Amino acid sequence: MIRLLVGLGNPGPEYEGTRHNAGFWWVDAAARVLGARMSFERAYHGFVSRVNRPDGPVWLLQPQTYMNLSGKSVSALARFFKIETEQILVVHDELDLQPGQVKIKQGGGVAGHNGLKDIQAQLGTADFWRLRIGIGHPGVRSEVANWVLRKPAPDQREAMEQCITQSIEALPLLLDGPMERALMKIHAKPPRPKPPPAPRPTEETS
Repeated sequence: MIRLLVGLGNPGPEYEGTRHNAGFWWVDAAARVLGARMSFERAYHGFVSRVNRPDGPVWLLQPQTYMNLSGKSVSALARFFKIETEQILVVHDELDLQPGQVKIKQGGGVAGHNGLKDIQAQLGTADFWRLRIGIGHPGVRSEVANWVLRKPAPDQREAMEQCITQSIEALPLLLDGPMERALMKIHAKPPRPKPPPAPRPTEETS
């Protein structure tokens, strides 16, 4: 059961459409589905919303600390409301997945992602859940910093939006607790389009 949905990104209009802000896009979509309104909370260093549900509140968070200090925001909210690490889902951009791909896992390494690195350091554990939104890789390691801070091409942005929509469909499962079912839904491949019907043979005329 997830009680805290965190989307990673950088604050400010200059970063709004960049690849590094994919986590913000996801939380915006989740807020629309849940009917939540995000507002800045100084105590938690970010935009926050609380959604009351029958089995307890769910929190949405967009840290406004810049990516490298994301853990400052996440740890402040999690500790105040006594949210266990296993109840936190961090949504972030993923270089190792192509645009249109999305995967979820619990724990693991940070693969050089500074936002994840700071969250792990502040929480003292890596056991939080991660929803990884593919942004692709520039192909050259030295170009990664520029890549994540640029806007994706229109076709890449469309593919990323589609995978966000797909993973948001698993939100009820994430919040209700059957994580295995949530994983299956998020990782399910979209159905292949049906082939067009074969043309009907026409009768030959003499």
